Amino acid sequence: MKCVVCKGGELAPGKTTVKVQRGETLVIIKDVPADVCQDCGEAYLDSNVAKKIEQQVEEAVARHTEIEILRYAA
Repeated sequence: MKCVVCKGGELAPGKTTVKVQRGETLVIIKDVPADVCQDCGEAYLDSNVAKKIEQQVEEAVARHTEIEILRYAA
């Protein structure tokens, strides 16, 4: 599959870091599985991975966390 950002790079399985700011809460999740463009580095998340990240962000916001750094776990 081709990258929609750079239009030329091929996607390959890899890992990325996701940063989400929601109000006063910043959540950083490392080692997130993704398809990563071999040219520009753009990362594409599977819908199940994206749902899990969204859940973790919502939980951090509910706890009124200011900064949370996590390692992705399936």
